[in-house]
Amino acid sequence: MDQWPSITAVIPTRDRPELLRETIDSILGQDYPGELTCVAVFDQSRPDESFARDTPGRRVVVTANTRSPGIAGARNTGVLLGDGELVAFCDDTDLWLPHKLRSQVTALGTGHFVTCGVELFNDDTAYARSVAMPTVTLRDLLRKQLPSMHPSTYLMRREALVNGFGLVSEELPGGYGEDYELLLRAARFGPITNLSETGTRLRMHNSSYFSIVKTSATISSALRWMLERYPEFAGAPSGYAQLSGKIAFAEATLGNTPQALRWIGRTVRRRPWEPRAYLALAVAAGVPADTIVSRLHRIGRGI
Repeated sequence: MDQWPSITAVIPTRDRPELLRETIDSILGQDYPGELTCVAVFDQSRPDESFARDTPGRRVVVTANTRSPGIAGARNTGVLLGDGELVAFCDDTDLWLPHKLRSQVTALGTGHFVTCGVELFNDDTAYARSVAMPTVTLRDLLRKQLPSMHPSTYLMRREALVNGFGLVSEELPGGYGEDYELLLRAARFGPITNLSETGTRLRMHNSSYFSIVKTSATISSALRWMLERYPEFAGAPSGYAQLSGKIAFAEATLGNTPQALRWIGRTVRRRPWEPRAYLALAVAAGVPADTIVSRLHRIGRGI
C-alpha cells in the first residue's frame, strides 16, 4: 500500500488504570506503518494525564467523556475528538495482536467497516472465536447475533461513521447492546468485511458494568427498543427469537413471571428450540439466574 491511512483508536475507560496501560501498549505496539492515535476517554472518572504521550507516528490523548455517561457517549466523544481517516474501538480490558491493524486495513480496501476474529482468555485458558464469512450482511446479522464480531475488533471509515450510518446510539436504554445495534446500522449502509484470523484478545472477567443479573430491567427495555426500531426482525424468526429469549430471561430474573411467559411464548413460536426460552423458564420456576449466567460465562458464553 502506497499510503497507509491515519487511525484513531478510541478506548472508553473507567477505574482500570493497569488494564488500560496494557491495552494502550498493545495498540501502540502495532506493526502498522501509518499514524496511530489512541484516545483514552475517561467515563465518570477523572482523566489521568499520566497516560498522555506524543512520539513520532504514535500519540495518546486523554479526555473526559463530554457526552452522555456510559460507553456509547465515551466512544462518540473519542470519535469526534479524533481526526484519523479510520476509527477503531477497543475496550480497556482487551488487547490487540501486533498485526491487527495492518491486516484489517489491507482487507478493508474501499469498504467502510471491517472486523476480525477474537481470542477469549483468562489466567487459566484461551480459545479462539471467529465468523467464517468474509462478508457479513444485514440479513446475516438479523438471523443470528455474532458475538465474536466484538467492538474491540471494529475498524471503520470515520466519514461513514460520522456522516453515514451514524455514531454509536446514545438512545438505547442503559447503552445495552449498542455494539450490535451499530453493526445493524452499518450493515444497512453496506456489507461488512470480516477477517476470520484472530486480531483481538478479549479478557474474560467478572468486572463488567453490564451484568445481566444486575441490569435485567435495562436489558429488557433495550432489546424491546431494538425490536421496535428494526422491523426487519419480522422476517428473521431465529434472530427475533434470540432477542425475545433474552427479554424473557430478563423478565424472569426480575420476577415478572407473566411477562416472562409471554416472551417465552413469542420465542418458541418463532424458534421452538431456542435455548434462552428454556433457561428463562428455569428461572421462572425458581433456578437462580446468577447461577445460570455464571456457568455460561465459565465456558465463554452468555445469555
